[in-house]
Amino acid sequence: MSLLNDLININLSDTTEKIIAEYIWIGGSGMDLRSKARTLPGPVTDPAKLPKWNYDGSSTGQAPGEDSEVILYPQAIFKDPFRKGNNILVMCDAYTPAGEPIPTNKRFNAAKIFSNPAIAAEEPWFGIEQEYTLLQKDINWPLGWPVGGFPGPQGPYYCGVGADKSFGRDIVDSHYKACLYAGINISGINGEVMPGQWEFQVGPAIGISAGDEVWVARYILERIAEIAGVVVSFDPKPIPGDWNGAGAHTNYSTKSMRNDGGFAVIKKAIEKLGLRHKEHIAAYGEGNERRLTGRHETADINTFSWGVANRGASVRVGRDTEKDGKGYFEDRRPASNMDPYVVTSMVAETTIIWKP
Repeated sequence: MSLLNDLININLSDTTEKIIAEYIWIGGSGMDLRSKARTLPGPVTDPAKLPKWNYDGSSTGQAPGEDSEVILYPQAIFKDPFRKGNNILVMCDAYTPAGEPIPTNKRFNAAKIFSNPAIAAEEPWFGIEQEYTLLQKDINWPLGWPVGGFPGPQGPYYCGVGADKSFGRDIVDSHYKACLYAGINISGINGEVMPGQWEFQVGPAIGISAGDEVWVARYILERIAEIAGVVVSFDPKPIPGDWNGAGAHTNYSTKSMRNDGGFAVIKKAIEKLGLRHKEHIAAYGEGNERRLTGRHETADINTFSWGVANRGASVRVGRDTEKDGKGYFEDRRPASNMDPYVVTSMVAETTIIWKP
């Protein structure tokens, strides 16, 4: 094993200019991350200078077998925390050979929305709180839970410390540092309310970069959990009953909200979100109705509400924002398995350019 580790940790730049680029994309389910690697002649920092590539879409549920080629367009580059050196991770989106975005390519439409001059001028900032659950590999039961049984009730686990309260911290800390190494604007981590459940936060990130960074952070998490022999679940309610679900609370502000008088702009934006509640809920993740029950720090899925410092509301405004008269708000409705390209672009479109 030590020889294997030595080989994995070879520094390529000692002997060659060549680098390895790991191309990452989203598969047919909308949540299954895929990747494959290729050798490039030298370091690259601009996605536009990377070659397009292709893959077999019939094996990812994204193309028929008789016409299976799907084309990858490189969109964002991150440093590779696994191979290190000049090696890179490349977030891509997917197109037909004719150049049309395939149906599961949600980035394409999001990029169009964020390039709208009215939206770009507002510089939308996002901070996404990605919750997830670590599961024991062979039994799909949360890490730290007795096999076939349950731990003690919720209470001690949120931000908890100790072998009887915190499960998987080595994975979580490895992920935190790997994201910082990669260049992702990860702003923190914490243990969540249900044991075996954790959260990381990405942001503030502007526009389309929020989606790119969340997807690559998810990819890095999956890779680290793979090494540890643990399964990552983004299910919004992995354990039925009296246990917290998993969300992806989306914190949001525009330039107008961050400037003096911003609280009035925030209130107008929240009003617009309320008018489009059903449309947003439909796009905020699969199985979200199991999580948004009005219990466990959630609002009921059928009712839109907002309040200051209210974690049982659809949208929460922080005390600081109220006091300062400007700032940001938190959309608490998105599920942990939401697509950040869809959610961020939809929030921006509804609050900035949609006319009721």
